[in-house]
Amino acid sequence: MNDALVLGLITVVSAATPLLLAALGELVVERSGVLNLGVEGMMLAGAVTGFAVTVTTGSATLGIICAMAAGMAMAFTFGVLTLSLMANQVATGLALTIFGIGLSSLVGAGFVGIAIEPLPKLNIPGITTIPVIGPLLFGHDILIYASIALTGGVAWFLKRSRPGMILRAVGESDESAHSIGYDVIRVRYMAVLFGGLMAGLAGAFLSLSYTPLWIENMTAGRGWIALALVVFATWRPWRVLFGAYLFGGVTILQLASQAADWFDVPSQVMSMLPYVATILVLTIISAGPWRTRLNAPACLGKPFRPAS
Repeated sequence: MNDALVLGLITVVSAATPLLLAALGELVVERSGVLNLGVEGMMLAGAVTGFAVTVTTGSATLGIICAMAAGMAMAFTFGVLTLSLMANQVATGLALTIFGIGLSSLVGAGFVGIAIEPLPKLNIPGITTIPVIGPLLFGHDILIYASIALTGGVAWFLKRSRPGMILRAVGESDESAHSIGYDVIRVRYMAVLFGGLMAGLAGAFLSLSYTPLWIENMTAGRGWIALALVVFATWRPWRVLFGAYLFGGVTILQLASQAADWFDVPSQVMSMLPYVATILVLTIISAGPWRTRLNAPACLGKPFRPAS
């Protein structure tokens, strides 16, 4: 029973990690006042790039680096269109997702069906073998530990660091930040690039660790769940961590229920469960008495053009 419970918890952690990584990046982007709906496309770009580079070179480290670079390249394209050319952020983000889906299918066509060894797990002799605690705390790969560390880092950056406070100021009142000398466009470019890096890293985790192979559209809507998580967490990093693990648990629950045939319902209905949960959570938050506590950045999605 203990072994089954530990295995279940480890699986939940793995399912939550890509959501956590992508949502943390989008949180920083949105706190700067930019709405990037292209998370799904950037994740796919990172997934296929990381997998292709790893298979070609045999280096997972190089694959992860290239996956982050691919996510940043996609994010830079979004930044040029929305921040420099003033294109609509919602339409551009949707176009970025569609572009990412098509490009990843094209690039990954020659890698379908190839399997690789997943990222190595941390193994500390004498500690990893401790019942329950050992495999639960010390049996994961480096990207899972990085996701926890990044949560703390983003929380500290936004709340304690001067650049983080500037970023928040830009998201709350871009005109005021500009009037006292801050380069709003530059700050938002940096935030958008960080969001792309994190989405690419989330994609790399999917193709190199969670499911160590490439299949078309392997993100399966996780980018949209990550976007919803940011709202669910009311733009706070530690709540993103909680939400990611909650939705990771829902994802594993629907898979386990299909395998064990717990409910006499079609498998397609069970596959809808994570997305139905996403819609319900967002509806409850938006309609509940705590709606005024959402604390969305005041300039979220609004274009900014510096005064000449």
